[in-house]
Formats: sequence, structure tokens, C-alpha cells
Amino acid sequence: MSRVCQLTGKRANNGMAVSHAHNRNKKLQQVNLQWKRVWWAEGNRFVRLRLSTKAIKTIELKGLVAMAKSAGVNLNKC
Repeated sequence: MSRVCQLTGKRANNGMAVSHAHNRNKKLQQVNLQWKRVWWAEGNRFVRLRLSTKAIKTIELKGLVAMAKSAGVNLNKC
């Protein structure tokens, strides 16, 4: 499974590690992904999703159904 948030679509970012002497090396900045069980009230069950920490905070603000609808995720299959 790839490292992608299931709701926001966040994925790794290519960046540069720059030392004090300004030596530049390529590095991959990974997303902080967590497996999270979220209560889905309409389905009357828990849904297990791989979410970024930013998505977890947004779910608390907007709600799971609104986030899934905007991302086009079918919660019945999760």
C-alpha cells in the first residue's frame, strides 16, 4: 500500500537536505500517516482509514461524511 492519505490525497514531497556548508542532498519528506478507527454514524460502525494527522484534525472540525464526500471516498468499502 502506498503512503497516501485516503481523504486528502497527501503524499511524499521531494526536498533537499541542506548542510551548514550548503551541501545539498535529495531527501523524501514523508507524510505523517496513522491508521485510525473513526466512528461513522450513518453506517453505525467504525471505519478504519489511513489518514494524515492534518486530516484527523479536519475530521474533528468538519465531520467524516463531509470529508469523504469531498474526497469521493465510499465509506461502505472501508
